[in-house]
Amino acid sequence: MTDERHTLDDEIVARARIHAREVVAESDLAVDRDALEWTVSGRARRRAGACRWDADREVATIVLARRAYERYAWSEFAGIVRHELVHAWEFQRFGDSGHGPRFREAAARLDAPRHCRAFAEPRYVLRCLESDCDWTADRHRASRPVKTPARYRCGDCGGRYEVEHAASGRTWTTASGYGGAKAALGEEW
Repeated sequence: MTDERHTLDDEIVARARIHAREVVAESDLAVDRDALEWTVSGRARRRAGACRWDADREVATIVLARRAYERYAWSEFAGIVRHELVHAWEFQRFGDSGHGPRFREAAARLDAPRHCRAFAEPRYVLRCLESDCDWTADRHRASRPVKTPARYRCGDCGGRYEVEHAASGRTWTTASGYGGAKAALGEEW
């Protein structure tokens, strides 16, 4: 790890911890900060943050994405910190966490977003082929629906969809089409 990255990761964690201390002090969210760890992911492309629970140690670890920190204004990134604090609170208090009513209620009290804005361009776009449907879905990884689209259906109307490789514009609707596009693009893939 270079000194520059180490310094940026340290900055992210320091700012997040300070913000968390302020949030907990000013709210009724009883997060045990002594049972809270922080880390930064340099690999995350889609998730701006995550909260992992180690039930054996009873410790919540908040993982923040370096790319999100670099792309968001602090006010938006601070919302991600608050979002993950709600997950940490749920894990510490109830042993599980999700985005259900309990989460939504606590998040609303903290002005924490339920979802975050994408901070990376999608690698693939799924698009319904039905003329009266405008459904699309972004994907960052070559998941099964990207590799074998004929086995899946549109999320709105149930019709067939195509997959587009966003950087090249190549499209496919079958597993062999995926393989052909990948082979044709070679290193551009």
